[in-house]
Parts: sequence; structure tokens; C-alpha cells
Amino acid sequence: MAAEASKGGKTRQRIVAEAAAIFNQRGYEGCSIQSIMAATGLEKGGIYRHFESKEELAAEAFDYAWSVASAKRRIHLDAIANPIDRLKQHVANFMTRGGLPGGCPLLNTAIDSDNGNPVLRAKVRAALRGWQTMLVGILDEGIAAGSVRPEIDRMAIANHIIGALEGAMLISRIERNDGALRQAVAHLDSYLESHRRIPTA
Repeated sequence: MAAEASKGGKTRQRIVAEAAAIFNQRGYEGCSIQSIMAATGLEKGGIYRHFESKEELAAEAFDYAWSVASAKRRIHLDAIANPIDRLKQHVANFMTRGGLPGGCPLLNTAIDSDNGNPVLRAKVRAALRGWQTMLVGILDEGIAAGSVRPEIDRMAIANHIIGALEGAMLISRIERNDGALRQAVAHLDSYLESHRRIPTA
């Protein structure tokens, strides 16, 4: 019985991982059950044995896609003590290719869910809040340690980082080159440096 449950869990995870890539590239409406069947090698009944609806699968697929993207963006952060340098590394990580095809799942799903998919929209809002909270938390740590200027608007900085990166990724995707993203990374490097608190002698 336990072996069957374990096998079922692995199959469910495989469906989510395969579906995540398709949803991220084609959007909710563009991702058909037939395309998921082709990617997983499962029949329709095999997919719906694990998920009650396409909406439920899409929600779990977004969670998976966002976890993959977030993990790549947090690479090397734990090894950096200074909060400003940690934020700069976070920004630099956006130049690293990999993860799911189709670009940023937050941007893709935000646009895709804007036409009235409340479940996916709630997922996107939660992901954004989590990203904002992470950035604000790093700034709070810097303020407490005396390495970040205390008068800053932490949420404004977090939103500027997110907006600059997401906007640049959209432009880079349209133009099919990394020019805008490289410009955004360079800008944010200087922007973050301007919030570093220089110790007085």
C-alpha cells in the first residue's frame, strides 16, 4: 500500500513538472490536456486520477515553476554576509539561464491570469508578496547591522528591484537578446550601492 502511494506521489510530481513547462510557455488556455498527455505519456484518466481539474493542476504547476525560479535566484545568497552584496548577487542571478522554458513564471502567469482566473491570480499575488518580503527582510537585516541606510523606503526599493528585473526580462524576451536585462542589472547594482551605509570614522 505504501509502495502504491509512493508511486502515485511520484507520478503526480512528474505530471506537475511536465505541465509546469507547458503552462509557462503557452499559458492556461494554450495548455491543453492533450499536450500534457503527450508530455507525460499518460491517458486523460491517468491525469485526472491525480487532479480534479485543469485549474488544480495549473495551480500546482505554478507553485512548482515558481519554486524552480526562486531557487535559481537565491543561489550563493547564503554565503554572502553583507545584505547589499546579497541583494546585488540576487540581481546578478537573473543573468543565469536555466530553469523552466518560457521565462519568468511570475510575469507569465500574472499576464495569463489577468483575464479572470482567480486561483492563479491568488497564486501570483502570494508569490509576489513572498519575493517582496524576502527583499525587505534582507534590507531590514542591513539596517539592523548598520550596513544599510536607515531612512530608506524598504518596500519601494523591493518594488523597484522587482519592476526593473521583470520589465527588463519582458523587453529581452521580445527583442530576443539580453541587452535590456544587462542594463537593468547594471542599473540595480549602482542603485543598491547607493543605499549602502558607509561607516563614519
